[in-house]
Amino acid sequence: MANLVETAVQAGNFNTLLKAVKATKLDEEILNTPGSYTVFAPTDEAFAKLPEGTLDALLQDIPKLKKIVAYHVSFGDVRSDDLAQIEEAETVEGSVLAIESADGKIKVNDANVLKMDILTDNGVIHVIDQVLMPAMVAGS
Repeated sequence: MANLVETAVQAGNFNTLLKAVKATKLDEEILNTPGSYTVFAPTDEAFAKLPEGTLDALLQDIPKLKKIVAYHVSFGDVRSDDLAQIEEAETVEGSVLAIESADGKIKVNDANVLKMDILTDNGVIHVIDQVLMPAMVAGS
């Protein structure tokens, strides 16, 4: 089985996320390491919804970009069964994501989970339809 980064590469629809992960070195620091992580992975389409110029600006501000990318990663292997039962998940960035489950659908903050439980050898990926912004970054 592939790790989180290899699995995201193989999926083919996380190119923007992978570019951000590489730029912040979170692939080396966390996502390529043993252990268990849960990644709420925005698709390329999710990144395309950001206001024009936002991504380019973030790629120039690595500390801010790193906070945003780390906000999409939580500790442990949190699968769909778990997501349906919890109300929050602590992120590697240090903030907490709100998890909401209703009518068989799961939301993380305001993002809809499109696909769950893409298993890897060091965690799990859940595909989401928008980029999550930690409050501290969103307000700046």
